Amino acid sequence: MTTRQVMYEGWPVLLVTHDADDGAWQFVNGWGDTETTDSAMLVHVEHVLDLDPSLHALSDLPLGWRAWRQTPEHEWRRELQPGDEPHLE
Repeated sequence: MTTRQVMYEGWPVLLVTHDADDGAWQFVNGWGDTETTDSAMLVHVEHVLDLDPSLHALSDLPLGWRAWRQTPEHEWRRELQPGDEPHLE
């Protein structure tokens, strides 16, 4: 999943999530393109990778994790998504 702003308006991908619940990937800017679902769109990952080859570096992002950066020139930072911490039984 990505947004129309990323695909058609040149907004950079600054936030990537690999959702634990369904394994879906989200490639968004995160600063105004995710406030409503109106701009969301499903695309093949290759289309997003064509726009930003630096996303290849995140191919090993585990389920339930996210990666973000301040600008396309910054390095990716990774962390477990809030709320996806493992539960001890």
